[in-house]
Amino acid sequence: MSRSERRIRNNKIRRRRERRKNIFLAALTICLVFTLSFTVSGFLSNAKTDSNDISIKYYKSIMVEHGDTLWSIAAEHVNGTGATADFVNEIKELNDLHGDGITAGSYLVVPYFSNDFITSQELCAADI
Repeated sequence: MSRSERRIRNNKIRRRRERRKNIFLAALTICLVFTLSFTVSGFLSNAKTDSNDISIKYYKSIMVEHGDTLWSIAAEHVNGTGATADFVNEIKELNDLHGDGITAGSYLVVPYFSNDFITSQELCAADI
């Protein structure tokens, strides 16, 4: 093999290596661009929330008035957040009641739900 043939052969090998390297770098760049675009779009996307507002559970003390029953109190405070029977059972558990009997003038702890966040200072100042 002559000197010029070796030079031509070496140039072909070098060009082939450069082509492979360029193809590899192009593929790597494309993968990197896709990865970065998905990552950035994930950070910039708006969080989709459900159409339902988040309700926060609070507790308040109420005085039982003449004629009140657990069912009437539950119906007044349930706010469409669940079944009235479940709410009655929760009131019983919170107040350590074993039956349905309540007396006027006594106090009951009743859960309620609100879409607003209330701090403890606001809760103490408010007459809920």
